[in-house]
Amino acid sequence: MKAAVVGGLWASVEIIIGSFLHNTRIPFAGSILAISGTILLIGFYQIWPHRGMIIRAGLITALMKSVSPSALILGPMTGIFMEAALIELVIFLLGANLPSYLIAGIFSVSSALFHKIISLVIVYSFDLLRVYVNMINFALKQFQLAAADPMEIFTALLLVYAVMGSLAGWMGYLVGRKAKKMSAEKLDISLNAGKKNREFFPVNPEFQTSAWLLVVHIIAIPLGLFLLNYIGFYIGLTYVVIYSLFVGFRYRFAMRRLRKPVFWLQLVIILLLSTFFWNIGKQAFGPSLEGAGVGFEMMIRALFIIMAFTSLSVELRNKHVRNFLFSVGMGQFYQALGLAFGALPIMISLLPGSKEIIRNPLKSLLKPIVMADQWLEIFSNKPTE
Repeated sequence: MKAAVVGGLWASVEIIIGSFLHNTRIPFAGSILAISGTILLIGFYQIWPHRGMIIRAGLITALMKSVSPSALILGPMTGIFMEAALIELVIFLLGANLPSYLIAGIFSVSSALFHKIISLVIVYSFDLLRVYVNMINFALKQFQLAAADPMEIFTALLLVYAVMGSLAGWMGYLVGRKAKKMSAEKLDISLNAGKKNREFFPVNPEFQTSAWLLVVHIIAIPLGLFLLNYIGFYIGLTYVVIYSLFVGFRYRFAMRRLRKPVFWLQLVIILLLSTFFWNIGKQAFGPSLEGAGVGFEMMIRALFIIMAFTSLSVELRNKHVRNFLFSVGMGQFYQALGLAFGALPIMISLLPGSKEIIRNPLKSLLKPIVMADQWLEIFSNKPTE
């Protein structure tokens, strides 16, 4: 029940900040969300220092992320759960103390860097990393600095994330300690007990999900990547075109991301960067036909991955997931998740706005932690059926 409270409030903050970052296109959005999540989790642990609560809250938040307006949900869901799992693991191994929280913050926030790199590799392949490395070395050359190898660049980035993570752990500790001393603000909170909807994987009511197509997509993704990378580009391209036509028709309501000019602009920028920076170490700065070919391949790969993962995300939202949870004895978890979903609109309405959270994160994140016991009382008294 406490994990449901923490998970619901964490999901509320994710939705508020996430929508703000999405609309404003602020760089390092994933890192900002990782920092806010780390502060919340470590802060809540000062109120409720229960073993296993953080990873349960992470699982609940990850599943609640499935109702995000974005069709591509698998990446954020895995990122959220990884942050919670790392914090839980560090506290389990090192205990509940300030040094442990600092290390937990480092692991949690740094996971955003690893998650971003892995996501880029999955979508664009290692070719994009080579383009980035060449860009950085080109910039270093302009300042008469020695070129850096990929490991040196990664180490420098990791150091920056480690500093931010330790600060997030420290801020979470301070916020939690302060919240523990404050009495919860008495607010008139109603969870609209008349609603009985417990369905937490909502889809288009006219759309029929298919367990068979779920299996098809699970097989189709690695098969497509294998054909593109190892068999031949033209064979892989033929496969991608046929697959894309099918999923584009079946899941056309979920392909909103492909209608946004910003998405296509990003692909064009990647194509241009690859064209100019692919062979920067072998020739003078300028366009490269080989680089343009690599950039085009990355565009095709990105389109395939995004459409495939969008299709997979839609098929994951079906009744078989719910039935599976009950069949393996996770009915209690399902009920707690239902409560968190029922409270989500009220939680969002009681939190500060996204801009206020960005301007003053400590003060903004203090409020949900202070209200923890009040939310727990409401959850405990609310019927689950």
